Amino acid sequence: MTENAILIEQNGPVATLTINRPETLNALDVPTLLEMEKALTKLENDDSVRVIVFTGAGDRAFVAGGDISDLNSREGLAHYEEFAEIIHRVFRRIESCDKPTIAAVNGWALGGGTELILALDIRILSDKSKLGLPEITLGLFPGAGGTQRIIRQIPLCRAKEIMFTGDRIDPEEAVSLGLANKVVPADQLMDHVKELAEKIAHKSPLVLKLLKRGLLNGADMPLSAALPYEQSLIGLVLDSKDAHEGCSAFLEKRPASFEGK
Repeated sequence: MTENAILIEQNGPVATLTINRPETLNALDVPTLLEMEKALTKLENDDSVRVIVFTGAGDRAFVAGGDISDLNSREGLAHYEEFAEIIHRVFRRIESCDKPTIAAVNGWALGGGTELILALDIRILSDKSKLGLPEITLGLFPGAGGTQRIIRQIPLCRAKEIMFTGDRIDPEEAVSLGLANKVVPADQLMDHVKELAEKIAHKSPLVLKLLKRGLLNGADMPLSAALPYEQSLIGLVLDSKDAHEGCSAFLEKRPASFEGK
């Protein structure tokens, strides 16, 4: 077993969280999920971190899925409920994180790996990656939020086909479906992701936080409620120091320096 299942590296305002279980193709079990949750809390509370990148150790897998040997060793409903409760809680924490998140998908991302991607903001795929929700082939179904997130992100008929067949999805198809943003050569993946993360990191942290909240919460509201919600958020933004800094920088023809206030 890998001693540290989660690794954190920070370069300036960008932190990279690496799932580090290469011996299991970075499969997720309860200890790994709890360590991931702890790492996320640390990064969320660190004002020097503005963007969080998620990736997997090695060059074969992002996250190959849940740890099947761990699941198969469990007996009794309470033990399965423990896993389901923890993975749902951690993925929701990731999805609702106030800081932008980017998936650097370096290889296989099946089952829980695809479900993790569905909870991340931006998804950049290696040309060697594979996505999919193959749980049905094991007599299971995507129970880490996958059934509900995917139908909110791609057409229902395609989501059903993916889950009913368990077929793997090539990276180009994932982009065409709207599951991912872009495919890049494997040897350029981290360079591309870091460039994108740096670009986002220099935007206003306050606006990014409120924008993320507006998109996440507004998606579950009818338009008649979502529009007043947006109006309240933009009121906060307009009264911020970052808004005045951004406007002043534009008028003075200089780069803005945002503080998140």
